[in-house]
Amino acid sequence: MITGLDHVQVCAPRGCEDAARAFFTDFLGLPELRKPDALIANGGAWFALPDGRQVHVGLEDPFTPARKAHACLRADDLDEVARRAAGHGVTVEFDSRLALRRLYLLDPWGNRWEIVEGAHDAVPLTGDA
Repeated sequence: MITGLDHVQVCAPRGCEDAARAFFTDFLGLPELRKPDALIANGGAWFALPDGRQVHVGLEDPFTPARKAHACLRADDLDEVARRAAGHGVTVEFDSRLALRRLYLLDPWGNRWEIVEGAHDAVPLTGDA
């Protein structure tokens, strides 16, 4: 029935578009996508991930950042992500609780993002427990 994930949407306050471009394009290197004509008036911005999926930034009023809920992006080199973050004034927090290398950071509006080097293990539950 479900064939995959198409996009994730995060919320931001009205007037977020320039900060979204600085964060997602300038810092993370994701190209901005043209929104469908019917949705342009809604504001926000859409960005492309290298695998064809997308990140949508939508407006929410009143806005409250997602401090726990988050999307997780993959990167080849977390050290490079951390270096680029420092150059863009973005603070990163490495998390060593798993064998998988990962870090957390906040977007310009305080939403939490996880970035992993590699991929999380996907071990199905067997029902034998």
